[in-house]
Amino acid sequence: MLRFALLARTAAEIKRDVAAAQTRDPAARGVGSPEILATWPGVHALLAHRVAHALHGVGVPILPRAIAAVARALTGIEIHPAAIIGDGFFIDHGMGVVIGETAQIGSDVTLYQGVTLGGTGFATGKRHPTVEDNVTIGSGAKLLGPITVGHGSKVGANSVVIHDVPPNSTVVGNPGHPVRVEGRRPEGPDVDWVHLPDPIADAIKALAARIATLERAAGTTGNGAGPELGSEYDLGEAGLGPGRAVGPSPAGG
Repeated sequence: MLRFALLARTAAEIKRDVAAAQTRDPAARGVGSPEILATWPGVHALLAHRVAHALHGVGVPILPRAIAAVARALTGIEIHPAAIIGDGFFIDHGMGVVIGETAQIGSDVTLYQGVTLGGTGFATGKRHPTVEDNVTIGSGAKLLGPITVGHGSKVGANSVVIHDVPPNSTVVGNPGHPVRVEGRRPEGPDVDWVHLPDPIADAIKALAARIATLERAAGTTGNGAGPELGSEYDLGEAGLGPGRAVGPSPAGG
C-alpha cells in the first residue's frame, strides 16, 4: 500500500511539473506532455532533484550527489540534493541556474536562466534564500544569503538581492530594492520585464530638471538675461544659499 501511495504521489508531482511548463512557457503551448518530459531541461533537472532529494532525506550516501552532478552536466542546472522545492516549480530555459543546499522554494515559483540562490561566507546553518509562493525571478538575478523573498514578489533581471523582499513587491537594481509594493502585479507568473521601473533613470531625469531650473534662476540660459550669480537674492532663488529653493529636489528636500 505504501508503495502505491508513493507512486501516486510521484505521478501527481510529475503531472504538476509538466503543467507548470505548459502554463508558463509560451513555447510549450500546444506541446504534449510526453514531448515536454523528453525535451524540457528545466523539467529534467526538477525530476532528477526530486529523486535525489528523496534519497538524501533517507540518508543514502553518494547517490544523491551523483544524480545532481549528472543532471547538472545534462541540463546546466545545479540543484543541491538538500534544497527544498515545492510543487509547481518551473525553470524556463535554465542554463546557469544554481540552487544552494539550504535554499527553500515554495509553490508555483518561476525561475529564468542564470538565476543564483546562493550563500554568503562560510557560515553553517541556513545560508541560502527562502523563496515563498508565487514568486517570479528574472534572468541573471542573484539572491544571496539567508534572505526571504515574500509571497507574490517579482525580482527583475540581473538584480542582486541581499536583503529581505516584502510580499507583493517588485525588486530591481544592484543592490536590489523594492520599487513597487503591495498588489501592483497580478497573482501568478508575470513575465512583463519591459515595463519595470528604473529608479536610476528617474533620478537622472530629476537631476537634469533641477539643473535646468537652477540655470534659469541664475540667468545662464537663453540670452543670458537675469540677475548676476552671487547676490543673496539669486543664490536663494537658485537654491544655493539663503532664500527659497526652486524646483523639485530629487533627494526629496
